[in-house]
Amino acid sequence: MLGTPIHQTAGAGQGEVLFGCGCFWGAEKGFWRLPGVVTTAVGYAGGQRDNPSYQQVCSGATGHAEVVRVVWDQARVHFSDLLKLFWECHDPTQGDRQGNDRGSQYRSAIYVSDSQQLELAQASRDAYQQLLTDAGYGPITTEIAGGRTLWYAEPYHQQYLAREGSRPYCSAQPSGVLLGDFPGASYQLAPEVWSHYDWRISHCILRGDNAPIKV
Repeated sequence: MLGTPIHQTAGAGQGEVLFGCGCFWGAEKGFWRLPGVVTTAVGYAGGQRDNPSYQQVCSGATGHAEVVRVVWDQARVHFSDLLKLFWECHDPTQGDRQGNDRGSQYRSAIYVSDSQQLELAQASRDAYQQLLTDAGYGPITTEIAGGRTLWYAEPYHQQYLAREGSRPYCSAQPSGVLLGDFPGASYQLAPEVWSHYDWRISHCILRGDNAPIKV
């Protein structure tokens, strides 16, 4: 979708992070549409087995979560922009499930690449928790950690929703609560970018275009 290899290494001026927000098909589309994202890919992280298969991950025996690898241009988009999309695109209070998908592979997770990302992820979680509590939601269950290896998923999973004949599916159940300012936040994306995501609409991700957002 972005004209870049999914295995592309993050270069100078680029950041890399892994996000788990339920089924990785819909989650990946949400991130590849953001301006400033260089490449996305889906895979498995946070478990114990090397190079697991989809069937092994789905069994729950490997401990891996389905994740989206996001590489972005730090001159165009700040990590806090990515965190905004992460928190808003799913319900991080559901534990080992997201919507109708149940199992530890669907847990909410942020696997960071450095200490600055860790600090921002934790600060955004704390701010979002207060907003969720005010809206009547329970505690956030998101796992936030560093040092997790990504194992790329099988080719047929990569950018799945852009594939001809793909089954339009996304299990995410966004809360509708929007993340605002938090310590360390430095949003760079224009406000109109967020008009392309309307979490009040069921399966908003599926209804939007596949093409990256242009502003």
